[in-house]
Amino acid sequence: MWAKIKRASVENELLYLFLHSPVAMVATLIAVLCIAGALLAPWLAPSNPYDLASFDLMDSMVPPAWADNGDERFALGTDDQGRDLLSAILYGTRLSLMVGVFSVAFAAVLGVSIGLMAGYIGGRFDTIMMRIADIQLSLPAILTALLIDGVARGILPQQRHDELMLIVLTVAIGLSLWVNFARTARASTFVERNKEYVQAAEIMGMHPLRIMLVQILPNIMGPILVILTVDLAVAILLEATLSYLGVGVPPNQPSLGTLIRIGTEYLFSGDWWIVLFPSATLITLIISVNVLGDFLRDALNPRLR
Repeated sequence: MWAKIKRASVENELLYLFLHSPVAMVATLIAVLCIAGALLAPWLAPSNPYDLASFDLMDSMVPPAWADNGDERFALGTDDQGRDLLSAILYGTRLSLMVGVFSVAFAAVLGVSIGLMAGYIGGRFDTIMMRIADIQLSLPAILTALLIDGVARGILPQQRHDELMLIVLTVAIGLSLWVNFARTARASTFVERNKEYVQAAEIMGMHPLRIMLVQILPNIMGPILVILTVDLAVAILLEATLSYLGVGVPPNQPSLGTLIRIGTEYLFSGDWWIVLFPSATLITLIISVNVLGDFLRDALNPRLR
């Protein structure tokens, strides 16, 4: 009963702080618009950029509709293959968000599980997992993702690379981000396991797994939620970086990173729109998600208010 009252008061306070933070409200609006555009891409996009029959090479490098020599059929112009850039951005954002969400979900499940067990069980398991986490923290996330992606490409059959590349990319990014979740969950579990409600559950003979999942986990979700929001932006940026480097999503399914890579090849020839609009979309999405993460961090931590 007390836990429900406490949770309700926290939710009400969080809503109050959100409604009195114009920056957080604007960031939420922008993020919702980006997500809605991505989810509704099949209905909003003028054409399907993944369908080779939907575009024509004769329409390649067409400027935006309002620019000189523009075509009213293409509001943001076309790329080097004749794809409508607006459609490519909508579908590319959808793909980037999908990889980002699933990779962060995978990282959260893995990291929180390890952090809960390390913080509650302690001992040798805690020592081993935290040393592994320390080693991974010494490497940039992009290098870890590149290493995992390269190993997977070497193991998987060549003919199945494009088919499995999204799964490999999601796992690679997730394995590069689990450490933050694990360390945060471990530190919070250390604090919670010595409290009276956990000791009471142990005295009652409750199974350790049930204690971790039912008693401790709901009480450490605050900092984990902040990490989840921040790492979502990191995951989207990692996916875009890998695609920019040519080791991300398949070429026939361009994400925002792929569109930016294509655009940079034509930037100095005057075809600025190919790189500008995908870059602006990626920057807007990442900034809005980061602002939300900063708001949650400040709202859920009274010391930072």
